Amino acid sequence: MATHDRLRRYMEDDLGSCQDDEFEQRVEQLEALDAAVGDSIDTDVEILSALANETRYKIVRLLEAAEGELCVCEFAPLLDVSDGAISHALSKLTDAGLVTRRKEGKWRKYRTTRRATALLIALDGARESDR
Repeated sequence: MATHDRLRRYMEDDLGSCQDDEFEQRVEQLEALDAAVGDSIDTDVEILSALANETRYKIVRLLEAAEGELCVCEFAPLLDVSDGAISHALSKLTDAGLVTRRKEGKWRKYRTTRRATALLIALDGARESDR
């Protein structure tokens, strides 16, 4: 396999030589590394994808700042998008586990989850560490 050939060449360059047992051991280490991170990748990408849109990210920030619930109708004056776009954004955020919703009469109310709060704290910390 071409990827294995490239790895073997890298190891030969790095170590000065590359025996079959060294090569196989390294492949096993890399496969273990892949297995260790593989299980969470899909979930993480879904969560990050949900935040990777200005409207959705702003909704999460607004909900977090509100420190409670906001009705779906309260987003319209704050976002420069259609009601349909707001509903779609809220649905994607709910599917990713970043917000919860409950129905009260004919209105839907939303709030952030602990997952969203943790991500926002991490993002704030990352932004602060650059200063």
